[in-house]
Amino acid sequence: MGRLDGKVALISGGGRGQGAAEARKFTAEGAKVVFGDIRDDEGRAVEAEIRAARGEARYVHLDVTQEADWQSAVAEAVNRYGELHILVNNAGIVIPRVAIEDRTVEEWDLVQAVNLKGVFLGTKHSIPAMRAAGGGSIINISSVAGYGQSTTQEPAYAASKGAVRIFSKVTATQHAKDKIRCNTIFPGPVDTEMIHAAMSDPKVLAERLSRVPLGRLGRIEEIIAAVMFLASDDSAYMTGGEMVIDGGATSM
Repeated sequence: MGRLDGKVALISGGGRGQGAAEARKFTAEGAKVVFGDIRDDEGRAVEAEIRAARGEARYVHLDVTQEADWQSAVAEAVNRYGELHILVNNAGIVIPRVAIEDRTVEEWDLVQAVNLKGVFLGTKHSIPAMRAAGGGSIINISSVAGYGQSTTQEPAYAASKGAVRIFSKVTATQHAKDKIRCNTIFPGPVDTEMIHAAMSDPKVLAERLSRVPLGRLGRIEEIIAAVMFLASDDSAYMTGGEMVIDGGATSM
């Protein structure tokens, strides 16, 4: 018996890192999973790996800024597996930090499109399918950048992740009547490709970790444990909630 037996999940940003690990974990726990990314070669490799392990998963091309891609991804989940119960809005990008006055409009718009518009579109198109299934769980991956330590955060990224926080609460309250839950996870710095690309200079990474009381990067499995809880019926009485997993960073 798996914790997600009988569930169908849709995961964005599943081509690598945390999203790929979520797809693997969900299928291992009995879910049928559709996951998407713009990294098609990596996504197909993850699908092949899951299928080799006898998991049930389907990779689709998903640019989270494109409404048609979301419509296709939701349709794939419903047409292939019959229903949709879980959405993990995992996809996100981060850009190098600069002063607000030096940030270009184009850079700002790109961050908002991926990190915020993508969450909106995924939620918008998953709600009807979840309602038809009798309910569901939406899990939005925000960041401590949208929760605290604001003096040290990149402004465009922090703004996008803070907006996800409020959007999640609105989703939770407006769709409780549909038995659709929505909760948010706020990771601190996690050992993924994205953070190493953003902080390739060891001095920069060390400075970031100086603001984490536990003094280390989070591990992907530590975030996925929270995602699993929110995806499963173990969290059936939780909506509009927040889980901060940051090594104590926001306590400083």
